[in-house]
Amino acid sequence: MLDKLFFQSRNLEKALDATWTRNDVISQNVANVDTPGYKRKTLKFEEFLNAETRTGKIDRGLTGLSGNDSVVTEDNAATSYRIDGNNVDIESEMALMAMNNLKYSFLVQKITGEFSKLRTVIRGGK
Repeated sequence: MLDKLFFQSRNLEKALDATWTRNDVISQNVANVDTPGYKRKTLKFEEFLNAETRTGKIDRGLTGLSGNDSVVTEDNAATSYRIDGNNVDIESEMALMAMNNLKYSFLVQKITGEFSKLRTVIRGGK
């Protein structure tokens, strides 16, 4: 019974973890914008979330997923216009960070709403 009550909260928590980790990855990219040969990193969480949804595992919650379990990959695409081989585009990274911050704020609001609902249930609807 309690599992069903906290199902949504656990999934939101894991999404928050992934968003936090993505912020760290983007920050690392920004910090290395002038490092010769540095390849930008990306975090794959939504891909795993979509796979769990398609396979029906999402019904049991995001058991194997969290921000820490998400995969950070290196972008080896030849998108660098720089001689030093660095492929970090500061404008793209800043736009990604802004979008990630919006996602994080949204998720915080959602989880706050979930806890507010639980508090209402515990107090007997008062």
